[in-house]
Amino acid sequence: MPHEPVIDAAEFARAAASLRGSFALTRFARLRDQLAAHDGTLEYALHGVRDAEGRPALRVQLRGALQLVCQRCLGPLEHAVSVEATLVLAASQAEIDAEPLTADAPERVVASKSLAVRELVEDELLLAVPYAPRHARCSLQGASGEGARRSPFAGLGALLGDSKSGRDERGGKH
Repeated sequence: MPHEPVIDAAEFARAAASLRGSFALTRFARLRDQLAAHDGTLEYALHGVRDAEGRPALRVQLRGALQLVCQRCLGPLEHAVSVEATLVLAASQAEIDAEPLTADAPERVVASKSLAVRELVEDELLLAVPYAPRHARCSLQGASGEGARRSPFAGLGALLGDSKSGRDERGGKH
């Protein structure tokens, strides 16, 4: 198993340290089911910084490409990853919970003395993956030559009665 870096997050931020590297996509177990192909690597850079309020923080940068599964046609879909996030460190979860939630509040994480860099990178990578990735245009299996698609509800009208008049057999509206 390859060596995976572990940092003391608070000390890393205070020292304004930097760390760069890459991980094989096969190392991201929580992402595995969303990938159409597992080959490739993800480049990362981690920098210890201070946020606008002077609090210790980690700046995470990710670059790479993922082969996701299109949720429309189930074919492979290349998704470029370009992430830049700043994570403000907190001494405890209670400190994070005490801060009011606002839309523009920075992301907060607990400053672990043994923070696994791969897990931090995987967390940010999962946030960057679309919930339901789809091609902008893709061809569905079974589509006609003109590209028309049959609605999955096309047969529903026959089950409900006379769909042309908009009335059921008793004369009422649907």
